[in-house]
Amino acid sequence: MRKPVRKRSGRKAVGADLIVGANIRQLRTNAGLTLSALAAAMGISHQQLHKYESETNRISAGMLFEIAQFFTLPVDALFEGHADTEGENTVLQSARRRCHGVIDRTTSLATLETMAKILRALSSK
Repeated sequence: MRKPVRKRSGRKAVGADLIVGANIRQLRTNAGLTLSALAAAMGISHQQLHKYESETNRISAGMLFEIAQFFTLPVDALFEGHADTEGENTVLQSARRRCHGVIDRTTSLATLETMAKILRALSSK
C-alpha cells in the first residue's frame, strides 16, 4: 500500500526560507537600503520584499539569483547560517564577500592582475 503524498501548503516559507529571509534583511540594512529601494531595484513591490524578509513567502530561484547578483554574492551565501550568528567565522566570511564583491565589479584585466599581485604579497606575510 502506498503512503499518501503529503501536499505542501502553497508558497509558505519553510526552513531554508527563514534563513534566506533573515540574510536578505541583514544585507539590505547593512547596505543602508530601505525596503522600497531594494524592492525597486529587484522589480518587485516593497510589500513582496517584506514578505520575503519576514519569512511569510518563499523566494523563487530567479529572485534569489537577482538578489545575490545585486549584492555581488554567490547564491549559496544567502543560505549561510543566520546573519545574527557571531564569531570569527562569520566575520571572515563577511570580509571575504566584500573582497569578492570588489573583485567581481572590476572590469579591467590590468587592475585584476595588480589586485592578484597585492593579494599574493599580503598572503605571504
